Amino acid sequence: MVDATPESLRAALRAIVDPASGRDIVAAGLVEAIEVRGGLVQAALLTDRAHAAAMEPVRRAAEALLMRQPGVTNATAILTAHKAPAASKPAAGHVPGGKAALLLPDVKAIVAVASGKGGVGKSTVAVNLAVSLARQGRKVGLLDADIYGPSLPRMIGLNRKPEVRNDKMIPLQAWGLSCMSIGFLVDEETPMIWRGPMVMGALEQMMGQVEWGALDILIVDMPPGTGDAQLTMAQRVALTGAVIVSTPQDIALIDARRGVRMFEKTKVPVLGLVENMSFYCCPNCGHRADIFGHGGARTEAAHLGAEFLGEIPLLLDIRVAADVGTPIAASAPDGEAAKAYAALAVRVWDKVTGAVATGSAGPRIVIG
Repeated sequence: MVDATPESLRAALRAIVDPASGRDIVAAGLVEAIEVRGGLVQAALLTDRAHAAAMEPVRRAAEALLMRQPGVTNATAILTAHKAPAASKPAAGHVPGGKAALLLPDVKAIVAVASGKGGVGKSTVAVNLAVSLARQGRKVGLLDADIYGPSLPRMIGLNRKPEVRNDKMIPLQAWGLSCMSIGFLVDEETPMIWRGPMVMGALEQMMGQVEWGALDILIVDMPPGTGDAQLTMAQRVALTGAVIVSTPQDIALIDARRGVRMFEKTKVPVLGLVENMSFYCCPNCGHRADIFGHGGARTEAAHLGAEFLGEIPLLLDIRVAADVGTPIAASAPDGEAAKAYAALAVRVWDKVTGAVATGSAGPRIVIG
């Protein structure tokens, strides 16, 4: 099979006409960027916010055309508005202020598991929280939104490409969860050298072009920080709330505080804070040591006016289980760690069902 290249795909896109200028979208300057990684294609089309709705048919046509090209296994086209296309004119009949349709309409609750910095065990918490919710009878999805560092394939023990039916990917099934990650689509060692629009497009693809079906709750393992992925989630789905993961030490809490403030600015309710690696108990003698300190997240939650959702111990078994793809919430359900995750799942579910019942879930917004 001939590999697709940005040049060949750009040439193919000349078949699509910009309705505003009458020229093909390449000549009109609307094709900002094309990225190709392992058969996965992301294309960014320029527009401005005022004419995004009128450009939606062009976006869909570009996406369909890219999907038909040799060497392309999956493709998505997004509209990006960080600068206005000088070569195009306003489309006739457009109503200003149109908003993109929200994704995941059949998911009852969407919870982002986030952190202000990396290395605090956020992905481990997200996976075991999702498994615990599934063990408690919920229909659960797990989305790995960390495009640059996807860890879900390793942590759940799956590494194969999802099946495609009727132009939609079918989530992989593991540990009672429906799972999706960019790591299922590319080789484990392939670096994702993508700019912001490509990251946003990949996230939209994993939400809008995946057959998630009806779920009680979707857990989203967010990348660390407060960047493109976080804004895309706030822009394109109705987030029920966010769980912030931190370790006890001051430097981690500073970054957790930034995460809380970011979700507040985007009108996403913060369900509470979790203190991960809260304490260490020696498996031989039972001696407890507060390696990173203890209680910092509880104190920070009180300072921020957020709920403290619980503490997860620092245990060797948690790390070993994650490395071999058997989440400890499933592989050792009667152990100390699994009980901590189960308690966290109960509290998160209580918070989520309360938010849904009162209609306070998530921001139905498009960030300007």
